Amino acid sequence: MNGLGDIGKFIILAGLMLVGLGLLLLLSEKLPYIGRLPGDIIIRKKNFTFYFPLMTGLILSLILSLILYIIGRLK
Repeated sequence: MNGLGDIGKFIILAGLMLVGLGLLLLLSEKLPYIGRLPGDIIIRKKNFTFYFPLMTGLILSLILSLILYIIGRLK
């Protein structure tokens, strides 16, 4: 029974994370600076635009790592 309980907790946690991600995506256009941070690489040419959100990715990775670290410490 313990194995099924762990799977249930994981599914609930994954669902909550998906809801949070969905809310973030809905609100992302209203949040300033998301995707336009200093350190994001944007190259614009005549018929070409290259965008690489380097700093945004690093910050999101740091936040996600902290959240997962805290969740791991709760067990």
